[in-house]
Amino acid sequence: MILSTLTRKELFLRACRFQPVPRVPVWMMRQAGRFLPEYQAVRAKHSFLEICKTPELAAEVSLQPFHILGVDAIIVFSDILIVAEAMGLPLDMPDSGPVLSNPVRDAAAVRRLRAFNPEQDTRFVGDAIRSICHAAGPDVPVIGFAAAPWTLACYMIEGQTRGDISRAKQMLRDDPGTLRELLYRIAGATVPYLESQIAAGASVVQLFDTWAGELTVDEYNSFALTAIRKIFDGLVQRHSATPRILFSKGSSKHLASMAQSGANVLSVDWHTDLSAARKKLGNRIALQGNADPQLLLGPESAIRAAAREAVEKTNGLGHILNLGHGVLPTTPVAGARAFVEAGQSALAEMTAAQSARPQGTNP
Repeated sequence: MILSTLTRKELFLRACRFQPVPRVPVWMMRQAGRFLPEYQAVRAKHSFLEICKTPELAAEVSLQPFHILGVDAIIVFSDILIVAEAMGLPLDMPDSGPVLSNPVRDAAAVRRLRAFNPEQDTRFVGDAIRSICHAAGPDVPVIGFAAAPWTLACYMIEGQTRGDISRAKQMLRDDPGTLRELLYRIAGATVPYLESQIAAGASVVQLFDTWAGELTVDEYNSFALTAIRKIFDGLVQRHSATPRILFSKGSSKHLASMAQSGANVLSVDWHTDLSAARKKLGNRIALQGNADPQLLLGPESAIRAAAREAVEKTNGLGHILNLGHGVLPTTPVAGARAFVEAGQSALAEMTAAQSARPQGTNP
């Protein structure tokens, strides 16, 4: 294969599999959303959930960053709480933040949760992916996603959260059996949910574990990790060729555990040094990340430098450039575009600089 002729999908999949690439693929979490004027124009006419549940609208906003920013992958526009709603918790999305009615506070509530058929109850997600794939063509990877069980459990227990997951942590301490049952039920529902996204055309799937950093290493291993492994083990049975990405906020202390999850790619936040992560993981698991989203609010020179620095820390091998968390709502479009462009050109610039260096000199 001539590497210079790789499609975006081939590029992305090779990076996931730790194979050589001519450049690092780039995308950004929350790339379809609040910071894009084109998204705001759609949002002015439709509610958030209406966009999620209308495949044509979800596909439209999913495609916007691909056309506007030139990212290398398209993530379907949806929400991690769609699974909670499908399991029986009514979902509302006011501007103040998501609200799940009838939160799960005891074993009886866990038993009332239902298994759901993603081809019926959440078919709009698969239909959106099918529409994206049709519009973007076979050469562009589409990313499907779901919440990691611990993170979804936090929302289901709290009902709503503005950074406070004290009830979830109390359940972990006082009623670990109920929490473990909840996590396993979520994992069991998430496997067919992601399988339906793969069947619809998703080339890659990602789990988002926003609240992983709230757990100790022992808690993470005992609760969060076992449920994640249940999902990834389930996917491997029929979709072993589909790369699996695990994003955890507060990932630095859990990196060794995350490496045992069955993920092909670990997506890390900006508190995790990529060089240290690569040294710890070796060349067996790819990395995604990890620029601080705040950097995109600053001058383009600093943005480009941060993108290049991230790529330099991995030498561009087994690396998907991304942010360490989602794009901030106040991010200038020009700043986001500078990040993407700098990441896509970083490996070539590194190679050129090394070639231009006189023989026998140190970097």
